[in-house]
Amino acid sequence: MAFHSRIGGLVRQTISQNGVSNVQVTTPSMLNAIRCMSSKLFIGGLSYQTDDYSLKEAFSGFGDVVEARVITDRESGRSRGFGFVNYTSDESASEAMKAMDGQELNGRSIRVSLATERAPRNDGFNRGPNRNFGDARNERY
Repeated sequence: MAFHSRIGGLVRQTISQNGVSNVQVTTPSMLNAIRCMSSKLFIGGLSYQTDDYSLKEAFSGFGDVVEARVITDRESGRSRGFGFVNYTSDESASEAMKAMDGQELNGRSIRVSLATERAPRNDGFNRGPNRNFGDARNERY
């Protein structure tokens, strides 16, 4: 919900700056504005002893933490050494990133940066609802 209101605010601000007669909004400037508003942080270099609770505790001093999650291996359940922290505001995320990057958490120096979208996987497996296994069962006659 907050994301939608931010987008609406950006559109209104862009329109008011350009005037009503020139309502054309360029896509790159909108994408840059959206990219700058991020309240999700990537936390790398985590100790295997760090869990969701201790990650949230370490980052809660900078603002309201919506979610703190340590990513675990599906098979073993063991930490993969990284996680994500979501804040309610991008100001809190920015403050936490500046303060915590390079700091020690549970005996390990952590790296903190803005989370980015994951790139599409190109590992030879076709995932999703439109996958085609290459056999006659999926062909239309």
